[in-house]
Amino acid sequence: MRALCAEAHALPSRALVCVDQEGGRVRRLKPARGFAELPSAQAFAQLPEAEARAYAEASCAEMKSLGIDFDLAPVVDLDTNPANPNIGALERSFSADPNEVRRCVRIWDDAARRAGLGLCLKHYPGLGGAATDSHAELTDVSDCLSKDEVALFTELCEATIGSAILLSHARVRQWDPDWPVSISAVAIGALRRALPDALLVTDDLQMQGLRAFCSTTDAVVRALSAGADLVCIGNNLLVEERECVHAAETLRRMAQGDASLAATLAAAQARVAARKVLCAS
Repeated sequence: MRALCAEAHALPSRALVCVDQEGGRVRRLKPARGFAELPSAQAFAQLPEAEARAYAEASCAEMKSLGIDFDLAPVVDLDTNPANPNIGALERSFSADPNEVRRCVRIWDDAARRAGLGLCLKHYPGLGGAATDSHAELTDVSDCLSKDEVALFTELCEATIGSAILLSHARVRQWDPDWPVSISAVAIGALRRALPDALLVTDDLQMQGLRAFCSTTDAVVRALSAGADLVCIGNNLLVEERECVHAAETLRRMAQGDASLAATLAAAQARVAARKVLCAS
């Protein structure tokens, strides 16, 4: 892991290295491979605070020592549907109580700041009430999204090291009747106006809940044109290495003839560059 991260950092772009290390089921650095234990978010919230802080500090310090720049966590979604197949059922949410989520995020932020590790809040605007898993199918939260859930992201983003938010593929019809949040110019534009300096990262663009709307290349173009800063392409649900290069080339050509798009992409690059400086220090 250290060698791999060092290789990424040695590239001319000094690539940001990110990992999904929430704890519990969503834990890429697994104890079976020698990495530190980390309970699920639900279990974490039930621990005595001193014990919770010890877990967070050990995990953040370990990630930083490996060369990881950002943890794509913590999950801010409220546990309003415990049967949710991708959040509640997997214990990925701290609580249905916004104050408890705030408390747990503060613990993680304290630990990450000490380690110099960026955090990324997810999954905007909140998947806690969903009844489907966007990895497999369309997820619509139009009728279950709460103002409290949305507000947690805008409230906590600037107060959390890295000031980053991961955009879900949820559809919110009252925001945009046509496109999921991750590729919606309306939804991303509103979030960008509220948080001009936030780092906005999409969820995996290969997830089936998004592919019902468009291809990976189209999703890349839509997300970045709308104001997202980074796109996540897992390349394990599908093998699309050539398509990724094609998407980059498509954006380059489009930007050459569109000054507004060129400015949008330049602003995204500046926000990414600022995180590289933060994480390299």
